[in-house]
Amino acid sequence: MPKGRPNTMNNYGVLLNELGMDETFITPLREKYLQPITALLYPDVGGACLDSHKAFVVKYALHEDLDLSSHYDNAEVTLNVSLGKDFTEGNLYFGDFSQDRTPVPKYIEIEHVGAQGLLHRGGQIHGALPIASGERWNLIIWMRSSAIRNQLCPMCNKKPELVEAEGFGDGFTGTLEDDAPETVNLCSLW
Repeated sequence: MPKGRPNTMNNYGVLLNELGMDETFITPLREKYLQPITALLYPDVGGACLDSHKAFVVKYALHEDLDLSSHYDNAEVTLNVSLGKDFTEGNLYFGDFSQDRTPVPKYIEIEHVGAQGLLHRGGQIHGALPIASGERWNLIIWMRSSAIRNQLCPMCNKKPELVEAEGFGDGFTGTLEDDAPETVNLCSLW
């Protein structure tokens, strides 16, 4: 079985598509349960038209990955669920958005409680402070909107040039559309 790194910043974890969980678990979760919520909370970043994702589990432990430095995600909206184990410290912190180049960033700290999750914009600067003891496992789902990212790549801020990829790739579609995403009647989602 192939074993890829969960992302470029975490060394320990697993890509859920490698376990066959995209079709059976993550896609239905995104489409049926998460998208109605993201449509309400994040309409300006494509929350109503999230049509792909990258899902992975990351592990934080002593003598392995202890923390995660400031970054933004390759996603329009991210779900981060603390799957638990026993750990101390390791709060999450959030700052400005990737487009905001403030000289001195301001952060807010959020306790990451086991069996709880949080949604945030992928473009919001964030990170995880070091754990002091134990192990923490997190489910991360980067949700993507091809209608948004086909206009402007969120990582390089340029119009994308597409290349063939397996699965969802990085969330771009095969054809670039010049139209902005359509508005959605939120009542029809319920």
